Amino acid sequence: MRMIDLIEKKQHGEPLSKDEINWMIKEYTDGTIPDYQMSAMAMAIYFNEMNDQERSALTMAMVESGDQIDLSAIEGVKVDKHSTGGVGDTTTLILAPLVASVGVPVAKMSGRGLGHTGGTIDKLEAIPGFHVELSQDDFADLVNENKVAVVGQSGNLTPADKKLYALRDVTGTVESIPLIASSIMSKKIASGADAIVLDVKTGAGAFMKNVDQARKLAETMVTIGKSVGRNTMAVISDMSQPLGNAIGNGLEVKEAIDTLKGEGPEDLTELCLVLGSQMAYLGGAAESLDEARSLLEENLNNGKALEVFKLFVKSQGGDESVADNPDKVLPQAANTKEVIAKETGVVSEITADQIGIAAMMLGAGRETKESEIDLSAGLYLHKKVGDKVQEGESIATLYSNKAISDDIVEKVRTHVLLAETATIPTLIYDVIQ
Repeated sequence: MRMIDLIEKKQHGEPLSKDEINWMIKEYTDGTIPDYQMSAMAMAIYFNEMNDQERSALTMAMVESGDQIDLSAIEGVKVDKHSTGGVGDTTTLILAPLVASVGVPVAKMSGRGLGHTGGTIDKLEAIPGFHVELSQDDFADLVNENKVAVVGQSGNLTPADKKLYALRDVTGTVESIPLIASSIMSKKIASGADAIVLDVKTGAGAFMKNVDQARKLAETMVTIGKSVGRNTMAVISDMSQPLGNAIGNGLEVKEAIDTLKGEGPEDLTELCLVLGSQMAYLGGAAESLDEARSLLEENLNNGKALEVFKLFVKSQGGDESVADNPDKVLPQAANTKEVIAKETGVVSEITADQIGIAAMMLGAGRETKESEIDLSAGLYLHKKVGDKVQEGESIATLYSNKAISDDIVEKVRTHVLLAETATIPTLIYDVIQ
């Protein structure tokens, strides 16, 4: 085969065969195919799409380009959850113990964050002593014993995706649905999940800015998952405003604990119940989504979910007293500052991505891979869309270990818009099964 022939074939809108895709990904991963040729292919895919067979073949070729995690030592149906990302996305910290509390094993491999705030692993490291590195045997033993463990991604998972992901970022092909879908699904499949629940975000703080784009991506990923033998479901959820009230690693851990006590923000709690219901259903804990939701709600109310969280934290070396005294255990910022409303009105919009950038400026996120995260930094929104605000009232509290500039205060104030009335955004747009 020759790469130039495959490029021209895709430029003419013709489908690539499984053998051609396998050869292309293998040769690219090995370095035989240069970046400039793969860039041409990525652009051809961007303009001419891929059919379902091509998307599945591309996904599995990337899975097979590196290590694949074997979770067969873990009993039961292993259900993984993936979010396409957003601002204040704390769901894994809640879902892992909540779903485990109904007997479904949650063997979660998560990453660190590059952007607004840290990833799940960064958030967990805000808990003193928490270990995110475990051997494969210890990981399996913990899940079998406690039904839950969360570790950092390790090994040589999907090296083809890593190369292609970096290339897409500099060639204007990031928004290609086949390339996004195969990237996400290859990592989930290589991580060993039996079933996958996808949280596809849409809105200002999400990668997919409108619902139609998000639905197309969700349907593509569900189709890929099922075509390669993984039971897959997707939820399309709102990210036009931040999820919950807390943005920042330690702050989000505290909010997760509040939610596990049944005292969390309404939107965060509802999304976790929707996603958790799908995870519990796919994991065999219930015969319907309604039954699964009832089980989860019961364990939020009776304290069982919080007890599983404590066990989860303790088993991975963390200070379990964080569940009872988060303000004493979690890192606390040296500096705080209030963002005061200059007028009276109703919050009509909170620009999620800009609020996320403000959190990053406070130290909660990474601008580069080398950036160090301040685990105490971030902000807490006292108001969400639809809430009334009085002049002189605090809209948000900012936290940082460095001086908090007036520019950051003004950035937050500017992107919490006030009006006479407001339309509260839909939280769940669609569920794709």
